[in-house]
Amino acid sequence: MVHFNDEYPFKPEMAPVYDILNFYKITFITKNSGKLRYGQNYYDFNEGSMMFLAPNQLVGGTEYNSKTYAYILLIHPDFLMGYPLAQKIKQYTYFSYSFNEALHLSDSEKETILSIYHIMDKEINNRVDVFSQEVIIAQIELLLSYVNRFYQRQFITRKAANKDVLQNLEALLDDYFNGDKPLREGIPSVQFVSEKLNISAGYLSDVLRSLMNQNTQQYIHQKLIEKAKEKLSTTHSTVSEIAYELGFEHSQSFNKLFKRKTQQTPLEFRAAFDYHSKKCRFLIINC
Repeated sequence: MVHFNDEYPFKPEMAPVYDILNFYKITFITKNSGKLRYGQNYYDFNEGSMMFLAPNQLVGGTEYNSKTYAYILLIHPDFLMGYPLAQKIKQYTYFSYSFNEALHLSDSEKETILSIYHIMDKEINNRVDVFSQEVIIAQIELLLSYVNRFYQRQFITRKAANKDVLQNLEALLDDYFNGDKPLREGIPSVQFVSEKLNISAGYLSDVLRSLMNQNTQQYIHQKLIEKAKEKLSTTHSTVSEIAYELGFEHSQSFNKLFKRKTQQTPLEFRAAFDYHSKKCRFLIINC
């Protein structure tokens, strides 16, 4: 753990130089003046911002300044070996978020995070005993649990902005499926749509979970099924032709997905739709 403050200001010559990170890195900015460079870009990180990186990520350079006060926590994966956190930490998607998707803490949240850092700082600098690693790992786990909670709060408080993300995603998928892109490029991937929206894949999925209780893959499949139903009910195309038009290489894969999502095969859906359409026409004529 490194703590930049009045007594220990940041010095560029002391900054570690790495392209590929071998540690989990958690940055907690307690005070800042000016922009900071993370990777190739500069960002306005406010007091109380937190950023997260996982091992094997391409990092690039990081530039602070003498007026930046921050805690930098580096955790080697080997330190967690033998503890449940070694696997649990991989489930926290915020380690794959982009830097512009940082966590921004409220005043009370900052106090909570600071209290954990103070405990870890004291434990790291105290005499090592048989409980030291266990206590530090317990504090790391507590820290990450709070971060998970605070990100969920951030999704709620930024609901208006997140709804814009949802609208942009819906427009992107409508444009994709209404054109011939599925024929040329196949079914859109999570990575494809997140890059088009300039949002990290993990952050996009978490936004959708907060709004719709669905991840990005599930939402893509929902839009795909909606388009499939439209084609089945308004065209005479075969199931194989529709599957191909939607980006499937094999109609069996389309059939399997359609049945999993609707509890009907495409042919069963079409037959049921035709039956109800004929019944409606019969009732209208007889009325």
